[in-house]
Amino acid sequence: MADKDTLAGRVKRYAKVGTTVGGFAVRAAGGRFLGIPIDREENAAELKAALGGLKGPLMKVAQIMATVPDFLPNEYIVELAKLQTNAPSMGWAFVRRRMAGELGPEWQARFKSFAPVAAAAASLGQVHRAVAHDGRQLACKIQYPDMASVVEADLKQLKMVFSLYRRYDGAIDPREIHKELSNRLREELDYRREARNLRLFKEILKREKGVHVPELVDELCSDRLLTMTWLEGEPLLKFVNRHIKSRNAVAHNMFRAWYVPFYYYGVLHGDPHLGNYTVRPDASVNLMDFGCVRIFKPSFVGAVIDLYKALRDDDEELAVHAYETWGFVNLRRDVINILNQWAHFLYAPLLDDKAKTIQETGGVMYGAGVAAKVHQELRRIGGVTPPKEFVLMDRSAIGLGSVFTHLKAEINWHRMFHNLIDDFDEKTLAKRQRKILGKFGIPPAD
Repeated sequence: MADKDTLAGRVKRYAKVGTTVGGFAVRAAGGRFLGIPIDREENAAELKAALGGLKGPLMKVAQIMATVPDFLPNEYIVELAKLQTNAPSMGWAFVRRRMAGELGPEWQARFKSFAPVAAAAASLGQVHRAVAHDGRQLACKIQYPDMASVVEADLKQLKMVFSLYRRYDGAIDPREIHKELSNRLREELDYRREARNLRLFKEILKREKGVHVPELVDELCSDRLLTMTWLEGEPLLKFVNRHIKSRNAVAHNMFRAWYVPFYYYGVLHGDPHLGNYTVRPDASVNLMDFGCVRIFKPSFVGAVIDLYKALRDDDEELAVHAYETWGFVNLRRDVINILNQWAHFLYAPLLDDKAKTIQETGGVMYGAGVAAKVHQELRRIGGVTPPKEFVLMDRSAIGLGSVFTHLKAEINWHRMFHNLIDDFDEKTLAKRQRKILGKFGIPPAD
């Protein structure tokens, strides 16, 4: 049974957020506005500790910030990147209580061994290594206590922040964004659902030799405990200085890992941050977290391809059709022109039939200059409301673009893309999607 969302739990969360982040903000403001000297490295470490200790959605914000190169000064990126796989973990007393609650008082007898110290800790839970009686190496993902209250409290605070943001910056109406994040975060609390997602991805990617998905251990799973086989690998950032052939291979495998499910089945992994995968010595990748997964209607996937064709062929009517299919409304010509600026940036690597880096200019800051220009233009014309279906698609594209930028990969993105879409047919996708979702008891797109 999942932890309940309680008023007392939310009140406690509000107090903790206010005290922890508020104290950090005061020190940071003192350094900026009062001229009080601060040590950037020390200040960054304090920020990591504050956000990591809070767990939940606020920590996920820090993870996203660390995914995009140069979004913050390097000292902050280094510290926040540690939150991807090395956030502060809960102690052994919590682990014993949680495991007993999920598997019973004799839970330790169900393992040959169980590591008391977490191997990795993230926003909603932490992972412990274990060994099964048959010798299999296992990863046990344990959800933190009171996470339902934590998520609801953070979502309410994020809604307030979005409301304030909307008052002084009208470029983006964030209401649909908040709705989408709320739905996905609540889903991430359901480890039974994540178990179904894991099985789904294992089936979808079973022919991809460059991508590995762990085996689920059903008898050691519950609402708040997910047990799977352990996959050995290293963080992506350890590969950024490897030979170009190795870096290109990692990028190719990441591209396939994310977009084979999307274009063949309408299934998208919406969280490509650094803690959700590792890389093997042969440049193949391990996918390990399946909490943030979205199912898209075949028409949405078709519109992604339609927009590519519209940009390639300078077909404004087809571009409008794609945006409307996604859920954009009130598409005046000036809005379309601004949306096309962002679309041209995202699709640019796919339009040229040649090997190239993911972006030709702009250093390692993926899309920052274009995003700033688009943001300014949207504010000038009164703003736009991105449909909720668009949120994770855009997030995945930017997250993967940041990965490819880190790797300095030089690939023919055009041909990789066409290998996925050349035989695309919306009706075929719909039939394939119904079949595979039905196999795992997963509902269709909402």
